[in-house]
Amino acid sequence: MTGGDDFLHVEAISKTYGTGEAAQQVLKGIDLSLPRGHLAALQGRSGSGESTFLSILGTLMQPTAGRYHMLGQDLLEVSERDLTEFRNRHIGFVFQFHHLLPDLTALENVMFPAAVRAGRETGKARRRASELLARVGLADRADIRATALSGGQTQRVAIARALMNTPELVLADEPTGNLDRESATQVMQLLAEINEEAHTTFLISTHDDKIAGQCGDLVYLDDGRILRGEA
Repeated sequence: MTGGDDFLHVEAISKTYGTGEAAQQVLKGIDLSLPRGHLAALQGRSGSGESTFLSILGTLMQPTAGRYHMLGQDLLEVSERDLTEFRNRHIGFVFQFHHLLPDLTALENVMFPAAVRAGRETGKARRRASELLARVGLADRADIRATALSGGQTQRVAIARALMNTPELVLADEPTGNLDRESATQVMQLLAEINEEAHTTFLISTHDDKIAGQCGDLVYLDDGRILRGEA
């Protein structure tokens, strides 16, 4: 996948776990350019390295070798402090297991990334969190604790939380994996709407061909390598 407006580019990315005879190479020289505003699916057989690749793109993990540029910055050459700031400002995450804080309300969970960044809750953050909950259809659940939400509702809260700091890139690791078909379809429709309206770039890891088919592009990993890059 290439384009003139590539805002994310990785080159020869590899990742090896362990050393010596126990070494296992999970990623084997991945090249990828992701244009701004694309909705892309990441697929592969179990163990092909999708989660590892997403972790590297999210700057949660360092590759063993390779280069990674996003928004004009070399993300493998910056300090850990600058990398954390970049991640908080520009990248959002949605996981299969939503990782909401159970003792917090839906609104407090959505606000959490902004509160961490600012060191406190602010009125501005509360207003944005309220707007995001309304956007995902949960305005009436704002004051409900996470433990009282349904599976589909918790994942929509997780999407709102991922958007809290207005990231340019959202990485989603099996975001519909624990949902029934109806809830999964609703979540994907929501992601597609946000992609179209806000031009947020999404890379969504999924083993569901129907979910992948709702994306405009496809990145397919097999044995640590990209086999094809178009849906």
